[in-house]
Amino acid sequence: MPLVDIHLIEGVFDKKQKQEMISKVTDAMVAIEGEALRPLTWVRIYEVASGQWGVGGAGLTTADVKAKQFSKTG
Repeated sequence: MPLVDIHLIEGVFDKKQKQEMISKVTDAMVAIEGEALRPLTWVRIYEVASGQWGVGGAGLTTADVKAKQFSKTG
């Protein structure tokens, strides 16, 4: 039975986006393992407090991530 943990900075993704992550990660695992394991595939989302996630030696905040989301080029 696969168990996938996703760690996110709180406040970056809304409820609908998190549900989409769960659905798509489950679909990816089922594509590898087979449909029979869908009901046994667990996906958990953990949210880490803003500023308590470090990248390159610096704390990363919700605002930092949102600024990067909006600066993406299409």
